[in-house]
Amino acid sequence: MSKNENHERSAVSVIGLGQMGARLAQAFLAAGYTTTVWNRSAAKADALVAQGAVRAATAEAAVAASPLVVVCLPDYTTVDDLLGPVAESLRGRVLVNLTSGTPEEAARTADWAAGHGAGYLDGAAMSGTRLVGRPEALFVFSGSPEAFATHQAVLASLGNSVHLGADPALAPVYDTALFGLAWGALAGFYHAVALVGASGVDPTVFATVAAGHMPFVTSLMTDHARQIQDGRFPNDDGTVEVHAAAMEHLVHTSRAQGIGTDVPDLIETLLKRTAAIGHGVSGIASVVETITKGERNV
Repeated sequence: MSKNENHERSAVSVIGLGQMGARLAQAFLAAGYTTTVWNRSAAKADALVAQGAVRAATAEAAVAASPLVVVCLPDYTTVDDLLGPVAESLRGRVLVNLTSGTPEEAARTADWAAGHGAGYLDGAAMSGTRLVGRPEALFVFSGSPEAFATHQAVLASLGNSVHLGADPALAPVYDTALFGLAWGALAGFYHAVALVGASGVDPTVFATVAAGHMPFVTSLMTDHARQIQDGRFPNDDGTVEVHAAAMEHLVHTSRAQGIGTDVPDLIETLLKRTAAIGHGVSGIASVVETITKGERNV
């Protein structure tokens, strides 16, 4: 089979050409795949057609054009409204839904797709729009393993495409969890920039040092995940009580510098609550026990 024939068989349709949808289509085109596009506002397809995409006249035509149909829309209600009338056209195809939503919505949509004879993958773009099409862009998918295996090469055009498992609800769970992780890290970074900035440090200079520190932080994530899995929290990285005392120093220093303490206040509260439930001399990964139980049960 020639390269062109393989790409024709692996043709993809992209429905929804907002900022992310347009980048998805561009990535498929850049990889050489025949790409059909459709958007309710037809003008949004113009730039992609100029780059080689095929314009579909209707949503139904876009679905019918390809064995792989990728939708990226504002919400699941829009997905329902758009695909409901053309559901029979999905039979025998794979629907990939990169619309942000809840685990319940993903499960419901997967059942709906299966009822119309379509394979289903729920997904999430975890690296924004700038990295789409590059190996470091993370895309997570969950749902039909067979559908992912069949179209893995096409989906790899988007970046590092990872299949999480057969449960379609896993992708939105990871989406929200990783979103929270990113914001937790960024909140710490923003506080740190404000703190060193009060001493006249250029934020770009600090960022270089901070980036060099992050491999240590990510190594803690890997090690602490094993501790959490085992339910044992050795204090090799310091006890909860030691870290709580250090966090008090961070709060004091921040106040002395005249900056907000929202971020360290939160962490100090978590550490103190963890000590209160008997983990004062445990390792800091035991904070997960406080979070898992929730405030009402502490």
